[in-house]
Amino acid sequence: MTAIISEPLAALGRYTIGLLGEMGAMFLFFLNSLALAFSPPFKVRRLLDQIHFIGLKSLFVVTLTAAFTGMVLGLQLYYTLTKFGAASALGTAVSLSLIRELGPVFAAIMVTARAGSSMSAEIGIMRISEQIDALKTMDVNPVRFLVTPRLYACLLSFPLLTALFDAVGIMGGYFSGSVLLGVNPHIYFHRVEDSVILSDITGGFIKSLVFAAVVCTVCCYMGYTT
Repeated sequence: MTAIISEPLAALGRYTIGLLGEMGAMFLFFLNSLALAFSPPFKVRRLLDQIHFIGLKSLFVVTLTAAFTGMVLGLQLYYTLTKFGAASALGTAVSLSLIRELGPVFAAIMVTARAGSSMSAEIGIMRISEQIDALKTMDVNPVRFLVTPRLYACLLSFPLLTALFDAVGIMGGYFSGSVLLGVNPHIYFHRVEDSVILSDITGGFIKSLVFAAVVCTVCCYMGYTT
């Protein structure tokens, strides 16, 4: 009876310890990647290449997703708010929903789907084809060469893509709410301007930075340890 009870508990304990060990290794991997940016040689060209790949090439999918998210959000919130006679608050509801929550999350999901899987696959292929071992043989730090530029590119690109998502999403809400459903556009933008404060924007940017660190660390770590 004791063996029957202890075996599942032991398996759970092994899984928990393994999970905590993996999280610790991933956190140390992140700290190492972050710190290596401050020691020469500085890979500015690789940083710009990664900003182009992660940020610039994600503009289309982020803009498209933001436009339709804003339009659907404006449409659904309009029919909900009209039940309470508060259709004039549509601008407030759309802007705060996007800036506080949906903008950072959806922008991170889109970049992860487009660039995150590519980063993991590229570094993983370099691992199994022994290119990372070749870098070590040539006395090149593979983390500095492969991971650090991607990490800082994500930290720079995610807040900008989040800001773009917020702006396009608010315009999408304006299109569905004002152009299609007849909400006064002046009231819509006045409520956006009146309700959004600096702490809302700052909170959204902080979330985007956290998502950038998590996404890049997980993707690069899974590829690096393949």
